[in-house]
Amino acid sequence: MNMLQTIVAKALADMHDREKCVSMEQLKQVACHQGEARNVIAALKGSAAVSIIAELKRACPEKGDLAPIPDPAELAGQYEAGGASVISCVTEHHFYKGSLEDFRQVRANVDIPLMRKDFIVHPYQVHEARAYGADMVTLIVKALPQNALVALVERTHSLGMTALVEAHSRLEALRALEAGAKVVGINARDLATMDMNMENFAQIVDVIPEGVVAVAESGVRSARDVFDYASQGADAIMIGEALVTTGEPRQTVADMVAAASHPALDRSRRARIAKEI
Repeated sequence: MNMLQTIVAKALADMHDREKCVSMEQLKQVACHQGEARNVIAALKGSAAVSIIAELKRACPEKGDLAPIPDPAELAGQYEAGGASVISCVTEHHFYKGSLEDFRQVRANVDIPLMRKDFIVHPYQVHEARAYGADMVTLIVKALPQNALVALVERTHSLGMTALVEAHSRLEALRALEAGAKVVGINARDLATMDMNMENFAQIVDVIPEGVVAVAESGVRSARDVFDYASQGADAIMIGEALVTTGEPRQTVADMVAAASHPALDRSRRARIAKEI
């Protein structure tokens, strides 16, 4: 098995363990008391040309431990204060050292939209995310056959949440659009091999219609990287490692937000791609 298949297998095994304790019906009842999910699209299409999705993760398969994050709620609060539009909280345990308890703590401390970042391949995980107060979930094209991807996108949207459908190639981006994605993430990292290609976004973004939010993922280490992704046409940029490893998360987010709000960046993605910046 490649790395993605290994992570998905472990995520499913963990899910089945949780399902023995909390049934799907119980999750649905809890989700009913969460109220309406926050409007992620509106948050990502705010006042700035490009929005920042700030991510909490303690580790990753390719690098191991990144940061201990003893208080995820406090760190999320720093992200929100720095101007992040959406917060991503990784809940996968084995390779990223996240948890649903982290998610619960973060949800209790921030008001902006919150995304559950995990390896979601089963309806139970979608309902579980909403039960914990998620406004958004990630679905990885490479991890799902097309019929399952369509079903999970539809289920996510039916619960009022937004699916960030993650692609790593032009074909996968087209599959995401065919599945009904309103937000498509283009990942510079191939989750099967863990190889990184910072040119990936620029090579794929042109297949995404202007009305669909295009998110650049992975490899952002500086405000310059944010500006570069923005000038290539990103509507939003997800940043994780650079934020959890900095000693000043609030200021670092603010710096990234400032770069994404640069006056040279046109509101129109097409105009930014065509413009020499």
